[in-house]
Amino acid sequence: PAALAQAAWAKAAGADRFCMGAAWRQVRDGAEFDAVVAMVEGVRALGLEACVTLGMLKAHQAARLAEAGLTAYNHNLDTGPDFYDRIITTRTYQDRLDTLATVREAGIGLCCGGIVGMGEAVTDRAGLLRVLAGMTPHPESVPINALVPVEGTPLARRPRIDPLDLVRMVATARLVLPASIVRLSAGRAQLGREAQILCFLAGANSIFAGDTLLTTPNAEPDEDALLFAALAPRTGAEAMPA
Repeated sequence: PAALAQAAWAKAAGADRFCMGAAWRQVRDGAEFDAVVAMVEGVRALGLEACVTLGMLKAHQAARLAEAGLTAYNHNLDTGPDFYDRIITTRTYQDRLDTLATVREAGIGLCCGGIVGMGEAVTDRAGLLRVLAGMTPHPESVPINALVPVEGTPLARRPRIDPLDLVRMVATARLVLPASIVRLSAGRAQLGREAQILCFLAGANSIFAGDTLLTTPNAEPDEDALLFAALAPRTGAEAMPA
C-alpha cells in the first residue's frame, strides 16, 4: 500500500513516528476502518511509532487501534474553550474532550495541541494550554500549528502570525507541559529558518515532516536538513575556522 511505502521512506529519512489521517467527523466500523487498522499494524512492523487522526471514535474502536499497536491518537482541541465555537461548528469542545478520554482509557498516547493565528486573543491561547495542563497525565505530544490561510475558507484573509507569537506559544507550552513533546506542525514553513530555530531554543522538540500537512504545504526535506544542521552542537574548532 502507498501508506506503507511512505512510512518506509519516512523511516529511511530519519523519522521516528508516522502519522496518518482521514477526513472523517467520526470513525465508522467497516472496510475503511479495517484498512486503517491494517496500516497501523504495517507501520509498527516497520519499527516506527504509529499515529492516526480519524475524528471522534467509540471505545471498541479505540480498543482495536490499541490492539493493533497504535502509539498515539491525534485529536487537537484547536483553541481555548471560550473561542472554540467561533471556529468549529461540527462538534463541541466536550465532544473533543470525550474523544481524548476514550483514547486515554484504551491505553493509547495523546497527541493534542492547537492552532494560533485564527483571530484568537492571547487569553484564548492560554486557555488552550490551561486545558492541556489540567489533563492527568499531560498529552505525550503537543503539536503547535500556525494558521495557513487557504483561499475559499472563512479565514482566508487572516494576516500571517508574527513568528514571535509562535515562539511565545512554544515557550509557554514548555513551561506548563514539561514532559510533553512539543512539535512544530503546520505553518512552520512560512516562519523561516531563524524563527524555527528560536522555537527549538524556546522548547520545541520535534517537527512534522512531509511535503504537505493535510492540505497545506510543508518545508522541503532539504530545508529541514539545513535546519537541523544549524541546530547541531558545534565544537570550538568548527565554530571558529582558522
